[in-house]
Amino acid sequence: MSRVLVIRLSALGDVAMLIPVLYSVAVKYPEDEFVLVTKSPLLEIFERKPVNVSVFPVFTKEQHRGWKGLWRLIKELKTVQPDQVADMHNIIRAYIIRSFFRVNGKKTAAIDKGKAEKKALTRKHNKQLTPLQTSIERYHHVFTRLGYDFQVDFQTLFDFGERDFSLIEPFTGPRSGTWVGIAPFAKHQGKIYPPEKMEAVIRSLNSRPHTQIFLFGGKEDTTILEEWASRYPSAICVAGRLSFSTELLLMSYLDVMLTMDSGNMHLASLVGTPVLSVWGATHPYTGFYGYRQQPGNAIQTDLFCRPCSVFGDKPCYRHNYECLHSISPESILQKLIHEINH
Repeated sequence: MSRVLVIRLSALGDVAMLIPVLYSVAVKYPEDEFVLVTKSPLLEIFERKPVNVSVFPVFTKEQHRGWKGLWRLIKELKTVQPDQVADMHNIIRAYIIRSFFRVNGKKTAAIDKGKAEKKALTRKHNKQLTPLQTSIERYHHVFTRLGYDFQVDFQTLFDFGERDFSLIEPFTGPRSGTWVGIAPFAKHQGKIYPPEKMEAVIRSLNSRPHTQIFLFGGKEDTTILEEWASRYPSAICVAGRLSFSTELLLMSYLDVMLTMDSGNMHLASLVGTPVLSVWGATHPYTGFYGYRQQPGNAIQTDLFCRPCSVFGDKPCYRHNYECLHSISPESILQKLIHEINH
């Protein structure tokens, strides 16, 4: 039996993409233990998990803040007594933790983020527009370097816990007609479809009979989502009204989810819901596409400058985000209707 410390502190989408790999290896090796070290706000994603997976929460804004907090974290992780360390983050904090255990005789392996390849993919000139290894593949490779031989065959989070519709029915009402989820925002502007265009999509969906629209987002998105919900009777604002785990449950009952290149794309993928995703400054070729999502469900425009960023955080050098504005609401609606009728 071996105990593996698995480090992936953030962000939401990256941690979500780790789940199919982590749960697959845990199921294949039930005698081993896998302890995931991640930020405390992400704990709710792991309510449904294999019995040999546990989560060690990191409080980066409290007791684990700064260098003193990092040393406190390392001392706490010593009590876990890991035999191996899988560094799925490979940032300074994770490197220091990994190095501590390596010098103490533990076997370690770290993710190769492919920074040079991503730079070649996103540079302005002489762009190398080819698909890179996915994050799923990069995570898988870390485990294989530690000696694990397995396939990533994860299906859905609800393989590890039953769905209970009664938990969401007071909020959603009875399940009938078509349920469409829309998560229109992302962390960076280069990944956000223009709100006025997204509203046009919602307006058209609202006119379709027997269609229920659920609007997902963070607390900072609540104002505009509630405005849309007040204008369109078929729309319900989910943001700020359900717990994280209950949102996942609701996502699992959707017929289709429309998202940006964002955490919600990955969350919906974890519960087996078909996702249509809108891509602007970023590109599925960077390796961050939703787990087991159909390649044709990525909505994007071919421009010579795309992708210009891995994370969508760089200012648009054209100053107009043509990559997003050139996508018409009609084309998105057409894709949605096709997926609904599929």
